[in-house]
Amino acid sequence: MISLPHQGHINPFICLALKLASKGITVTFVHLESVHHKLLSKLGPQADPFSQARQSGLDILYTTISDGLPLEFDRDLHFEEHWGVIMHDFPALVDEFVGEMMRSEPDFDYFLMTDTFYPWPPAVARKYNLVNVSFWTQTALTFALPYHWHLLEQNGHFPCKGVDEMEEAIDYIPGVEPINAKDLMSYLKESGLVSIVTEAMSAALDAVKSADLILHNTMLELEPETLSALNQHQPNYAVGPLNFSKSLHSYTVSNSLRSEADCTDWLHSKPPNSVLYISFGSFVHTTKKVIEELAHGLLLSGVDFVWVIRPGMLSSDDTDVLPEGFGYMIEGKGLIVPWCNQMSVLSNPAVGGFLSHCGWNSTLESMWCGVPMICYPIAYDQTANRKLVIEKWKFGVNLCDGESLDRVEIAEKIKGFMNGAYSESLRQEASKLKVAMEKALEIDGSSDRTFHQFMEDLKAKMDAKSTKF
Repeated sequence: MISLPHQGHINPFICLALKLASKGITVTFVHLESVHHKLLSKLGPQADPFSQARQSGLDILYTTISDGLPLEFDRDLHFEEHWGVIMHDFPALVDEFVGEMMRSEPDFDYFLMTDTFYPWPPAVARKYNLVNVSFWTQTALTFALPYHWHLLEQNGHFPCKGVDEMEEAIDYIPGVEPINAKDLMSYLKESGLVSIVTEAMSAALDAVKSADLILHNTMLELEPETLSALNQHQPNYAVGPLNFSKSLHSYTVSNSLRSEADCTDWLHSKPPNSVLYISFGSFVHTTKKVIEELAHGLLLSGVDFVWVIRPGMLSSDDTDVLPEGFGYMIEGKGLIVPWCNQMSVLSNPAVGGFLSHCGWNSTLESMWCGVPMICYPIAYDQTANRKLVIEKWKFGVNLCDGESLDRVEIAEKIKGFMNGAYSESLRQEASKLKVAMEKALEIDGSSDRTFHQFMEDLKAKMDAKSTKF
């Protein structure tokens, strides 16, 4: 198993590894050396995320592979260069790694499971006669749109030619309700294949069409039409949300790349549903202007809040993230932390809302905890996720479009969201989603049945290639 080296991909991959191992499969989980180095910095000798799971009896091997760059290379600062190496140099290293592993343990029968974002799995799988399993860690919607990239091109929606097109409805993607061009993922709104991410995603979504099996970290109840349409092309399996699978609760893993602040005592001092939690996730960047307007909007709203301001979240080199004196002004009302255990915060009774970038893991966690969302997408899949949260699942509201934030509007939006009758209706919808998620993960629930079907189909594919487990 090889995940993309970002927290939002690593977490569901770790959960999937545990689930596979709990079914009796020997899993070799491969972290990039740069990711392992971050774990070492945080955890020291305990950087193996599966050590406790192995003690519980699961057969999970943990190893690392170089991405072709030195450890000291700043992959966040030089994002485009890193992606270029992932695209063009990393595949040869994976090929060599897989070959050496299979030669060293020739008695094992293997299959390859990789992140859909990688374009190289078909070539490696063909070379070593492996069943090729692709794992999409996001929504089925954000898979279906680039899966039908050719339709976007044919209809003039890729590349986007101007702002006017942003309001055009895209109503021709099989299984997808009409969606405005402005709600497409950021890499589909680039002007052609000019960015390395757009180039990589184009190659990856072309490559996935030769995958034997495709897993999705969503559930049938959330996106039935989209998943049904995708199954007309290839076997697609909605087995999520993996993070909350009941069979995994007894296993403890270390999957955060950052040290976590404990917010429990502070939250326990607040009334139920009174605190707004704010986080823009582990990866995306924003501007100092956005942070300033949000900070003043929070002050004007008078709402209690926990705000994650992670190191390096600004898109500039400015180290003074918050307005001068902000810490003094929020004393008793707000808590600023560099990172925290998000599930612990969202599940606290004091938390009544989540101002989020709409990353998929964050959205799932908000659903699971029954917490409504204020949506402020920044990049990648987040605008499409916002559409689902607000229009389809109806447990969130929009903060604004783009980066033109105004502190007064922010304050009014937050006050209405946290205190009005409308917020109670959002909480009710979020609670319904939580129940649906729980049912999907129960024995004989939709995700449980789908996972069993995946296991049967995987075995059949391996038997057809003269392999078995």
